Amino acid sequence: MIILIRHGQTTTNAQRLLVGHSDAELTELGERQARALVPYLTDVDEVWVSPLARARSTAALALPDFEPIVKESFIEVSYGALDGQPLSVITTDQWRAFEHDHDVALGGGESLASVDERVHGELDELLSDEESLLHDAHRHLAIVSHVSPIKSAAVWALGVSGSVAWRTRLDNGSITMIGARGSTPTLVRFNMVPALF
Repeated sequence: MIILIRHGQTTTNAQRLLVGHSDAELTELGERQARALVPYLTDVDEVWVSPLARARSTAALALPDFEPIVKESFIEVSYGALDGQPLSVITTDQWRAFEHDHDVALGGGESLASVDERVHGELDELLSDEESLLHDAHRHLAIVSHVSPIKSAAVWALGVSGSVAWRTRLDNGSITMIGARGSTPTLVRFNMVPALF
């Protein structure tokens, strides 16, 4: 089983900024969201993490006993020159083009088609390896990542177009789970958010 974890809230999430490769820190709420994941991450055998600080900090709080493997393939989409800017700087036409054309890259950054290529490549390798943790119901691979790569993994599991991701919502500190039945991936759970105490 693969457990995909979206990092906790960051300072830039709280300010409603466009956050791609900019390296924001977790807020106090984000740290609480990461700690709330701990009871749901039993039977994890291996941890992969995006190289960005918000994902690494979430992994350190949610899975403190692991030394994660950094995976560039699970980094957030790059928004290029628009990274870190308020969402309001993007025109309606720019956003519509980004939503409707998977090959469009905002701010000279990266397209969502490119995100799909790198994420799906990693997942295809796990699926083709019958000994990988994807095929083990009792031992899990946890991947701490971001909105775009996790949505990309979900559409991979469903075998649908990447544009379907726009019809989903993925919250900070959420869990998405993917398993496999033989050579067929399955979306087991999407956007499960643990209660905060």
